[in-house]
Amino acid sequence: MAVIVTESAAREINNIMSQQELDCETTHLRVGVKGGGCSGFSYILDLTESKKDGDEQWDYDFEIEGNPQTVHVICDPKSYLYLNGTTVDFKDEVMGRGFVFENPNATNTCGCGSSFNA
Repeated sequence: MAVIVTESAAREINNIMSQQELDCETTHLRVGVKGGGCSGFSYILDLTESKKDGDEQWDYDFEIEGNPQTVHVICDPKSYLYLNGTTVDFKDEVMGRGFVFENPNATNTCGCGSSFNA
């Protein structure tokens, strides 16, 4: 399996990289977890140019106004144990705007969706 990034999330990641003037070819979205949060683990999203040995990588292709784009996603092996099969989406709704995680490994999540227990 993989960590899945929806087209909506890929578009927002691309927008952020453009705003920060980051090179889309060399910049990766690092997805991970760290201890903490109200449910035990917190999700991490970070834009980085450094890839570590052992990182899993997936590339997601999409188009913006007919122009092909790619978002490179990486995850360290320890985080991957908790994130395998997780979908990262981006919601822009009346009640809020942000990245949303759908994690099949989570046994409990907090109300805001930024932390979980596995």
